[in-house]
Amino acid sequence: MSELPSSTRPKRPEFRNINAFKDLPTYRMTVAAIVSILHRGSGLVMFLLMPFIIWMFDTSVSSEISFAKFTSAFNNGIGVVPGLIIKLVALVLIWAYLHHFFAGLRHIRMDLFHTVSKDQGRSTAQWTLGLSLALTVVFGAKLFGLY
Repeated sequence: MSELPSSTRPKRPEFRNINAFKDLPTYRMTVAAIVSILHRGSGLVMFLLMPFIIWMFDTSVSSEISFAKFTSAFNNGIGVVPGLIIKLVALVLIWAYLHHFFAGLRHIRMDLFHTVSKDQGRSTAQWTLGLSLALTVVFGAKLFGLY
């Protein structure tokens, strides 16, 4: 037998009480963990903003008059809500869709090929974050009229 007797084995550390204020802030999550959490968060954001999505679609395609109201809402606002807030909500929705899309493609790729290594998971997570943020900046610049 190659096992050491229990008296000579090094004692493993025991973690019984984890202090949320002391231990959790020092824990460093991997990029893949951040992408996974953001994937769930982006799905929640899209679900919660579903009434806004339906309103945008309905007012943009119903008629020319409703499309004028739609563009006016983004430029001038609706009631007490300024147009900047509506644009920011739309920008969050753009990010949520793009991130959820790319993270979903990442998960489908992992499911199809069944080859997941630590380096591959890190690189695909970095690509997911990079692509979603870069395209959000591009579409956000268009939304705010920078080009």
